[in-house]
Amino acid sequence: MVARNAASSLIGRDDHRDALCTLRARWRSASLASGWPFPSDWALAEVDEVCAAVVTGADLAEVVPALGRARAAAGAGLDETLLDLAALHAVLTSRETLVSADPDALPSKLLRSAALGWADAAADQLGTREAVDAMTGMTTTCYLRTRLGEVYRDGAADDHVLILVGLDLSAVEGWTRSVAMVLVAQVLREVFPGGETVSLVGPSVAGVLARRDGRTSTRLARVRWLLARRLTVDPHLHDVGAPSVWPELLPECHLEACELLAHLGG
Repeated sequence: MVARNAASSLIGRDDHRDALCTLRARWRSASLASGWPFPSDWALAEVDEVCAAVVTGADLAEVVPALGRARAAAGAGLDETLLDLAALHAVLTSRETLVSADPDALPSKLLRSAALGWADAAADQLGTREAVDAMTGMTTTCYLRTRLGEVYRDGAADDHVLILVGLDLSAVEGWTRSVAMVLVAQVLREVFPGGETVSLVGPSVAGVLARRDGRTSTRLARVRWLLARRLTVDPHLHDVGAPSVWPELLPECHLEACELLAHLGG
């Protein structure tokens, strides 16, 4: 299997946890250097599972389908997903500090497994179009686009604003990322309890479609304060960067609004 020797050398040099951290850091660096377009959204629980498989000598073909599905669910294209996997392959097959990701060099078994996982998730998204994200309870971007369409058809775009919250999750691992976004959802629903559309825009970005009124600035400040306070209280979230909270006026048309969401979510 791919790079068993690389995994063994990592274990021989460090204990199990250090080996995982070392591999994860090298993989992320190689992926970013190769052009991974979503730096703050690279780390997923499935990334840790792949690293664990490498370190323990397990069959990577058994775990990369889950990585492919997770990448698709997070909005990454197939090209980005395979480039990221190629960065891991380059790290495992070269002892050089600087490596170059080459998707064409991926073993066919790994490429096929990752691509099938990605395609499964992409097909599910097209087929179901769920309105609510199961983990956070926030509505999906698809639902937010539908709500925006209604706002534009009613000629009410000038009366609405998107309140956006972004977290830097690059320094946290695994399910801690999901916990952070659940916390964001709780804060947004607390500050906007009046039926406003609270949506998951991207893996580390959430937004509220709300009416513009005299309370907007106060609500922005309250979201910042509550979120900063709760991130500080939870010891598992100390490595999450300071939250960014800002208002975004709606563009002139629905198409531009959808392009804005795609940009924010990417």
